[in-house]
Formats: sequence, structure tokens, C-alpha cells
Amino acid sequence: MIGIIGAMDIEVEALNALMEGAQSESVSGIVFTRGLIEGREVVTAVCGVGKVFAAVCAQTMVLRYGAEAVVNTGVAGSLTATLSVGDIAVADFTVQHDMDTTAIGDPLGLISGINLVKIPADAALVQKIASAAARLGIGCLVGTIASGDVFLSRREQKAAVAEAFGAVACEMEGAAIGQVCHVNGVPYAVIRSISDSFDGKAETDYAEFKLLAAENSAAVVRELLKNL
Repeated sequence: MIGIIGAMDIEVEALNALMEGAQSESVSGIVFTRGLIEGREVVTAVCGVGKVFAAVCAQTMVLRYGAEAVVNTGVAGSLTATLSVGDIAVADFTVQHDMDTTAIGDPLGLISGINLVKIPADAALVQKIASAAARLGIGCLVGTIASGDVFLSRREQKAAVAEAFGAVACEMEGAAIGQVCHVNGVPYAVIRSISDSFDGKAETDYAEFKLLAAENSAAVVRELLKNL
């Protein structure tokens, strides 16, 4: 069973449209849909925006549905001029950029309890996702993806996160899912299609390009499922 989590309807509905034998139920206010996509048994969910909803969703996938791997798909803002709108960022590590206990001597982003700043994604999944993007002709960059309960729209915000963590993209869920998977010993991956640029025009770009970005993410997930 592969768990697929998106933050918004637009990120998951394209995948659910491909699903055979779909069955849905609501758990903790989140709708989980299970069935077959490309012959693979999957469970999908729209978790909602932010790290808490993402963590609730991921934990449910692991404990209730027995997900053997979790893929988080969706959109993100670029933290580098290398990534343009519609390109794909794939996390080799995720970080929580708004986790800050530096006042007691910890490094910025350190997650208490697991004592990590960067949570490693599953290397095999990362490679398969990058290969899937290449087959589809979609630009792809593997790097650190930063998550936080802040929509980073200003260039100075983005530059600070990029400098602090070496991150290539920013969003609001992936590292929470990564933390849940890490503590449960479940492989995970984060796929983010870029919906706004690094130039500080996030509000305009996001509204205009999120549909294209979500479609590209869904296409990469489908290609991944074909080749697992």
C-alpha cells in the first residue's frame, strides 16, 4: 500500500480520477480514498494546509491503512532561480524552517526527540521520482525542501530560508510528513511542482500557476506508480 498525500483538492483529484475500485471513508475529518492506480494499491488523502493536518494524515495512513511508503505531492514556492514554474523539486531531505529552539543553544530547525535538522527521504524513491520526471520531460531538481506554517511570499523571507538550510523549495507540509514517517520507520518522499517564482511575486504567480503545478505533480506520481 502506497500512501499519497496532498494539501489541497487540486493536488489529489487528478489521481483519484484514475483510481479503480475507489472506496472512501472519513477519519479525523480527513477523507481517505483507497483503490488501484496503475495496478498499485494506494490510499490518497487531502490533508489540509499546514504541518499539524499533514502529521495527522500521515499517522493515519501508517497506522490505519498500513502504508508501506508515503508520497507527499503538491505545489511549492521556489527558493532558487534554477527552478521555474512547473518544474519539479524532489526532497532528498526535508526541514522545518519554523522550528526554532536556538535560545537554548540548539541549531535552527533542530527537531527535539529525533535530534535532526534534516530528515532524510528514501533514496530509492527519490531516484525513481527523478527518473519519472525525466521521462515526462519535466524539469527536476533534487534538494532540501523546507516546510513551515508560513506562506513565504517575500523574496527576503525566501532568501533567509534558502541560506539557513540550503533549501531549494518551500511549502507547508512535507517535513511534518517526513517526521511522522521517520519515527514510524516508513519510507517517504516529497514531490513539489513549482507554482511561484523566487522573485517575490508569489501571490500573483501562485493563483495563476497552481493548476499547472498540481497537474505536473500528479503526472509524476502516476509515472512513479507505473514503475514501482
